[in-house]
Amino acid sequence: MTSTGIRLHAPAPGWAIAADVVVVGSGVAGLTAALRCEAAGLTTVVVTKARLDDGSTRWAQGGIAAALGEGDTPEQHLEDTLVAGAGLCDESAVRLLVTEGPGAVRRLIETGAHFDESSEGGLALTREGGHHRRRIAHAGGDATGAEISRALVEAVRARGLRTIENALVLDLLTDAEGRTAGVTLHVMGEGQHDGVGAVHAPAVVLATGGMGQVFAATTNPSVSTGDGVALALRAGAEVSDLEFVQFHPTVLFLGADAEGQQPLVSEAVRGEGAHLVDADGVRFMAGQHELAELAPRDIVAKAITRRMREQDAEHMFLDARHFGAEMWEHRFPTILAACRANGIDPVTEPIPIAPAAHYASGGVRTDDHGRTTVPGLYASGECACTGVHGANRLASNSLLEGLVYAERIAADIAAERAADGLRARVPEPVPHPGRPAHPLLAPESRFAIQRIMTVGAGVLRGAESLAGAAEQLQKLHTDARDALDVHGKTAEPGVDTWEATNLLCVARVLVAAARLREETRGCHWRDDHAERDDAHWRRHIVVTLDPDRSLAVRPTDTADFPPTR
Repeated sequence: MTSTGIRLHAPAPGWAIAADVVVVGSGVAGLTAALRCEAAGLTTVVVTKARLDDGSTRWAQGGIAAALGEGDTPEQHLEDTLVAGAGLCDESAVRLLVTEGPGAVRRLIETGAHFDESSEGGLALTREGGHHRRRIAHAGGDATGAEISRALVEAVRARGLRTIENALVLDLLTDAEGRTAGVTLHVMGEGQHDGVGAVHAPAVVLATGGMGQVFAATTNPSVSTGDGVALALRAGAEVSDLEFVQFHPTVLFLGADAEGQQPLVSEAVRGEGAHLVDADGVRFMAGQHELAELAPRDIVAKAITRRMREQDAEHMFLDARHFGAEMWEHRFPTILAACRANGIDPVTEPIPIAPAAHYASGGVRTDDHGRTTVPGLYASGECACTGVHGANRLASNSLLEGLVYAERIAADIAAERAADGLRARVPEPVPHPGRPAHPLLAPESRFAIQRIMTVGAGVLRGAESLAGAAEQLQKLHTDARDALDVHGKTAEPGVDTWEATNLLCVARVLVAAARLREETRGCHWRDDHAERDDAHWRRHIVVTLDPDRSLAVRPTDTADFPPTR
């Protein structure tokens, strides 16, 4: 691994603290890793962009998938995951997930998470798309993420872990040998420190969540701007499979011009028997897949989009009127409230829905211990690419992946400490560069990027739309680069400009990978290459950032990932 030397334009750190491990992110992956590191005796600092409970985890509705039910097995869970991943899952990574998953869920329960129980006293399990068995554990009906977040945050606070809230991570620090030496970050107003500072640590865990804000309409919160993936690219890490962005099929339709975070209508609603229908009440998923409405998400999202195009409609409908008021109020109270807040009563009328950007199946490439191609840098959760999801994530595998791989990361860091005295090694970061190496975009560029990506790289893509997106993104990149290199000017450093710059970085990678992959696979749908092409494209696309800020894009030789180290 060779460092790019690229860092965001930012003031030099004005303060620093030291730790054994710094975890960036406070969702299920980040807090699980932090708790396990602390339990192993490692001094751990958690850095999070907003409050501890403001990440993507809290928005997860459906639940967490694991082979916990009678008659279910990890092997069956593995098979469903491989089918959904459309030939690109790393089978060994999936096997780790499904084998270690049940134990990880039980440890989460021991940590304090309360899941809904059946009348017999065991876990109440439901089905979601792509699953052939009821294996989705849920909490509060449709508030699983909120309950998991609550339990983990309470555990972190009870154990006294040091946390820095309202802090945007900027860049990775490295020592003279290119090993991880910590991160720089900017604390926004309400944190423990003010302005740009640093946490020096020989191990950094990126658990920064997704990048859904790269599109105009998404289920992701406003903080999901791809910060971890962009940081990793600047640090020289490899990113893989970023073209596989999952569009959730059933997002509450608030109008064609709606932007920002949109209300999700969980797949569990279909798992309990809701039907997808068009304006005439016709169930259009029947006959398209053996599981009908419970087909894998990419298949359902494509079917909805196709029907919308056929009928020149802006949305389809989800009909669950047959549930009745009592079921809606007890099983899906969060969704019911969101619908009613937007003038729709699902008890008496179908819910207007349309696909929206939801989950990044790709991310920073890791091995089965969460190790990236940069020594000492780990990644977990949505910002990582472990190989579990392949070309399309199976519903409710994301929370499980965060749990399982966070535990494996903590175990690896603890083993590294035992082997080479991690605690005793105080990292010495190389000096902060005197001249900024990466130009910043103006805050309003964020909206331009979202419009470009929605039109050019949305649910349905093609050579023409992707070329247009690439050209417009390149212009934003070139204009910012020339302003700095030629005129020595860049946008004022700040949260808005750093986020816009990170969004442009991940958008360029996504479009570059999508242009190269000339096939339709999983949640990557090319209208000019409508078929899956295993002979040429059953392989991954790996992207790195060169020191001149250009992208190096290459396919792997086979469907297997090369080793990270």
